[in-house]
Amino acid sequence: MVLETDRLTLREYVTEDFDALFEIVSDIETMQHYPAPFDEDKTRSWIQWNLDNYKKCGFGLWAVVLKETGEFIGDCGITIQDIDGEMLPEIGYHIHKKYWRKGFAKEAARAVRDWVFLNTQYDIIYSYMKYTNVGSYSTALANGMKKIKEYQDPKNTISYVYAITREEWKKMKEN
Repeated sequence: MVLETDRLTLREYVTEDFDALFEIVSDIETMQHYPAPFDEDKTRSWIQWNLDNYKKCGFGLWAVVLKETGEFIGDCGITIQDIDGEMLPEIGYHIHKKYWRKGFAKEAARAVRDWVFLNTQYDIIYSYMKYTNVGSYSTALANGMKKIKEYQDPKNTISYVYAITREEWKKMKEN
C-alpha cells in the first residue's frame, strides 16, 4: 500500500525504519502528550503492531516519507483505538519536530482520511488526543473534523474527540 500527496509518500513500515522512528518517538518534546517517550522495545513493538495491523485489518499507521529527499519524517494512518470505551477507526499521526508547522501532518492525514472513505465501509472516522495537544486538534480541524466530545481519560487526564462523517466528507469534496 502506497499513498502519495504533493510532497509525501505514505508506505507500510519496514523494520529498517527503526532508527528514524526511534529518533521521533523517544524525543521528550515530541511525545509530551503521551504518558512517556518510547524506549527501544516500545519502538520495535510499535513497528510490529503496525505490521500486524496491515495483515489483520488491511491498514495501520504508515511511514511518512518526504518525496524530495526520501527522508522518513513520521507516521500517519488509521488504527482501531479505544475511544471512551468504544473501539473506533482513528486517524493518528506523529511528525518529526523539525517538520512541525509545515503542513505535513495535515497533508498526510488528509490523504488517509480520503483513503479511508474510498477504501473502507466506515461512515465516520475519528481523531482523539490529549486536551493539551493543540497541534493534533488543529490538524483534525484542518481536515474537516469537528470536536464531538471530551471525556475523562486516565491516560490523558482529558481527551478530545474529533470526527468527520462520510456525508460531511462528500459535501466537503464537492465544494
